[in-house]
Amino acid sequence: MKVFNNTSHKIFFASWVSLNSPEEEANQALTSTSKPKKCPFCQFDVLKPLRQFIDNIQVRDRNFAHRVCRLVPPQCPFERDIKVFGKTIFHIPPLCKLNPLYEEVVSLRFRALCYLADECGEDVTQYC
Repeated sequence: MKVFNNTSHKIFFASWVSLNSPEEEANQALTSTSKPKKCPFCQFDVLKPLRQFIDNIQVRDRNFAHRVCRLVPPQCPFERDIKVFGKTIFHIPPLCKLNPLYEEVVSLRFRALCYLADECGEDVTQYC
């Protein structure tokens, strides 16, 4: 007994058909992408004053700029490759992005480097 003789010879292809016009679909997309509701406790940023303070620091002193460039590392100091006998066992990823003030501190370091290079005319390759 052959299976081919007992099966249907016609194949039906099904597809999704939209019954709405393009304008109706656009209106539905606009209403469905409304702003998500936030929790009342998530709206207050505790670190906002400190972020604003760091962003408003003006670098106008050569010694201060040198101090900032020495204190803030150019790359994350926590990133490591653990090697045994020359082979990498595992990699610890950079964890600096978890710091809530990371962007502000890095921008302060960048402003200090720009001040030293542009205003003071110093070579900043020692800090890179």
